[in-house]
Amino acid sequence: MSKTETIAPAQEAWMLLLDLVGSHRATIVATAAEHDLSPMQAFALRRLEPGRPLPMNELADVLGCDASNVTGIVDRLEVRGLVERRADERDRRVRNLAVTAEGAAVREDLLRRMHTPPAEIAALSPTDQRRLRDVLRHALER
Repeated sequence: MSKTETIAPAQEAWMLLLDLVGSHRATIVATAAEHDLSPMQAFALRRLEPGRPLPMNELADVLGCDASNVTGIVDRLEVRGLVERRADERDRRVRNLAVTAEGAAVREDLLRRMHTPPAEIAALSPTDQRRLRDVLRHALER
C-alpha cells in the first residue's frame, strides 16, 4: 500500500498488532525451545490449566487446528510427562487433557516469560497501558 492510500483504522490496528507480535516471535520460539517444546506445544500448554481438564477437541478449537494435529502435539507433551489423557467421567469416548505437576511447573515458567510485556508496551505510560489493555479486552469479548 502506498503512503498516499488511506488505510482503515481497523486494518492499520491489525497490521500494527501483527508487526508487534511478529517482532517478538523469536523470543516466543526461544522460550519454548528452552523447555524443549515447539511453539505450538507451548501454546497448547498455555491453554491447559492445571486442575481443569480440557477435551482434546476443545484444545483443537482453541489452537485453530485439526484434531489430528492436536493428537501429535499432545503425544509429544504426554511423552515429556507434561500432560496426561484421561477418559471423561460422563462420556468415556472423550479424552480430556490434564496438566501434570511437572507440566504445571513448565507452564508457570512459560507463562511468566511469555506474559512479560515487550519493551514497546512496557515503555507506554500507565494510562496508555490501561487503554491498550481495555481496547484489546473489549475486542476479545465480542
